[in-house]
Amino acid sequence: MEIKEKESVVVRFSGDSGDGMQLAGNIFSTVSATVGNSISTFPDYPADIRAPQGSLTGVSGFQVHIGAEQVYTPGDLCDVLVAMNAAALKTQYRYAKPDAAIIIDTDSFGPKDLEKAQFQTEDYLGEMGIDADRVIACPLTSMVKDCLADSAMDAKSVSKCRNMFALGLVCWLFDRDLDVAFNFLREKFAKKPEIAEANIKVIQAGYDYGHNTHSSVANVYRIETKNKVPGRYMDITGNKATAYGFIAAAEKAGLKLYLGSYPITPATDVLHELSKHKSLGVITVQCEDEIAGCASAVGASFAGALAVTSTSGPGICLKSEAMNLAVIMELPLVVLDVQRGGPATGLPTKSEQTDLLQALFGRNGESPMPVVAAASPTDCFEMAYAASKMALEHMTPVILMTDAYVANGSAAFKLPNLNEYPAINPPYVPEDLKGSWTPYMRNQEGVRYWAVPGREGFEHILGGLEKDDKTGAISTNPENHDLMTRKRQAKIAAIPVPDLEVLGDKDDAELLIVGFGGTYGHLHAAMDELRAQGKKVALAHFRYINPLPKNTADVLRRYPKVVVAEQNMGQLAGWLRMKVDGFVPEQYNEVKGQPFKVAELVKAFTEILNKE
Repeated sequence: MEIKEKESVVVRFSGDSGDGMQLAGNIFSTVSATVGNSISTFPDYPADIRAPQGSLTGVSGFQVHIGAEQVYTPGDLCDVLVAMNAAALKTQYRYAKPDAAIIIDTDSFGPKDLEKAQFQTEDYLGEMGIDADRVIACPLTSMVKDCLADSAMDAKSVSKCRNMFALGLVCWLFDRDLDVAFNFLREKFAKKPEIAEANIKVIQAGYDYGHNTHSSVANVYRIETKNKVPGRYMDITGNKATAYGFIAAAEKAGLKLYLGSYPITPATDVLHELSKHKSLGVITVQCEDEIAGCASAVGASFAGALAVTSTSGPGICLKSEAMNLAVIMELPLVVLDVQRGGPATGLPTKSEQTDLLQALFGRNGESPMPVVAAASPTDCFEMAYAASKMALEHMTPVILMTDAYVANGSAAFKLPNLNEYPAINPPYVPEDLKGSWTPYMRNQEGVRYWAVPGREGFEHILGGLEKDDKTGAISTNPENHDLMTRKRQAKIAAIPVPDLEVLGDKDDAELLIVGFGGTYGHLHAAMDELRAQGKKVALAHFRYINPLPKNTADVLRRYPKVVVAEQNMGQLAGWLRMKVDGFVPEQYNEVKGQPFKVAELVKAFTEILNKE
């Protein structure tokens, strides 16, 4: 058997929402990350709690892009499509390349299955225009039953192992080491070893099926990592990386970490992950509603903890009153907003960037808050740490924006050395101010001193009513309110943030692409494609949105053409127009609940370049 080298490949697992496609995709991602491949994943699952089996609306997908060098997106279209039933083939074939290999379970393409998937004939391949020579058609369910015939598992449990057969077949296609998958399963099902061993047996059977049949549909490929960086790696989702970033920041600051949260898709995984780490001093409280989650975090902050509250866009609406309380009390707080499709309940499991203006302005009164955004699943760690440092050192609530795409997506994560991260130094009130200190006394940077309860001589009360700048007593004095408003604003505006970095043809680009948050990978890939075509293109991607980097105006004015690309109707573009005089960019906007397609970006940006 010949094994061919390949630079990158995209695999999409799809099936019923109960078929375990997310697990199969995660294991394949872990196996690939462990050998040093660059990976980018995209889980695409329905919002239905449990759609009818075999229905078009119940299809769940997981796409993973693995590469020998850096990959920035999960890929527009897949090289291999796994379709576990007729509905999966019907809905997911649109994501396959014209020459993609397609793996199907023929046992799930019976007359009733085809009817549910709204096929008109039994010739489902012909009906969709699929060349049968590209299809690996196998009675997957039957083979799994035969494989586990000697086990004590019931029929339902056996059928749940079908995803592992497909995974084994895909591992054969790409010459993956099964030991990593086996270890993953033994760890995941440590309390049910019989389940782990059954799944391992099925993975091996799928691998052996590919090896023994030597299907002419697909070659066996190996993706060798080209630029290996020594270190320990893991496949990590954005939500898990966010949780780890908060833990790291609390450790660095020498504080307890408190999370007050109410479960909401797609942010709940952060609550789940942090709840596992009581041994690290992490305190998690699942509250009765969103405002309680935020208000409890404000209380934890007053008591001296690194306080966090997590939610998505609908929860930000509900938390706004308690967030404003943290603004006027000038207490450190990190508000995590994992954006999803809206408005209202909208698209709970899909991704958008439509909360930006809410993050910037969605509170009563003049209530400035820093706003930062993570650019990738692994960057979630960096930005959670940065947001925590900013909140603690500048005594302010900070909004950290991710989105469903980066939160649920994953990438290969090199385990960090915490000693290499900057110190976090909260502005604790100096002991020599004992006797003269008042609650709104500030340091030289205009930051209110933090007096943690329990220090004798620094007892105080904070609250939601405006306070006198000098005494800290309640005040309705007009001049004092104006002064306090300006001081709160000036404090946020003075927070130092890194300069805006320009990538690509930064010296002579004809087009500057601008974006923020989770679109980074797609915009970077589009820039790379345009540059490969000989065009002069650069990328400036915002991670710090309020305050903006000090070189923002200089960067935006430097290039003849600028396009702001975002998954909303123009919120970042509007913010930049407010802050940079005379800035009138081109815009590229999509609100589809899906990641950008690189090919569509390249086409749109080419049209802008060619415009007179």
